[in-house]
Amino acid sequence: MAPDGRLRVDRAEALRYLGYSGQELDVDLAGRFDEAVEACERELHPRCVHAVFPLDSERSNECRVVLAGCGLVLEGRDIARHLEGARDVALMACTLGVESERALRQRAAISPTDALMYGAAASSLVEAAADAEEARIVEEAVARGLRTNFRYSPGYGDLPLDVQPAFLDALDAPRRIGLVCTEGNLLVPTKSITAVVGLFEGEPPNASVRSGCASCALREACTLRGQGRTCHG
Repeated sequence: MAPDGRLRVDRAEALRYLGYSGQELDVDLAGRFDEAVEACERELHPRCVHAVFPLDSERSNECRVVLAGCGLVLEGRDIARHLEGARDVALMACTLGVESERALRQRAAISPTDALMYGAAASSLVEAAADAEEARIVEEAVARGLRTNFRYSPGYGDLPLDVQPAFLDALDAPRRIGLVCTEGNLLVPTKSITAVVGLFEGEPPNASVRSGCASCALREACTLRGQGRTCHG
């Protein structure tokens, strides 16, 4: 985050989204990338929302987590393990808004390369927004004497994407930040993130254990695996 409080694009991360792995960029491409990053930071204004709900321990089990107060059910052994022992669960959502969709369409009509660079910068920016929102959740938890684990998104592990409609409804995200999903449960605007964070009275039992590639719903399409890296450490 910059001194003025605005979020900034992580340029190294944006380059990784473009498949950059250390090769030299020519002057033209480097200049166009810089322009895409600067335009993204100037034009897009992330919007985020979160809410905390008690975990319904009586209705939850090793295959599902039920949240009291909103009726949301998170199906899957991975998410149940992630939230094992949690007192409360924070739901969060972040988006770059319709402005990001409009900007991407405009650039794609002129230059697919510039649109690709802008899209990578936007992906980095929404990640920065999610990091900032997660930090706010952590601060609020600490103020209550609680600990947190890391955020976990629908589509990872065995937490299905079809939870997205109910997830967004629980946050009133369509009204509050303009975030909806398609019939195929993909987020719109596309530069958006939803995630879950567990709140615990003591040390989270699985705080250092992240879901592995073998159980991830995105493992076949994951570009990180092809680079010999993972999203879980």
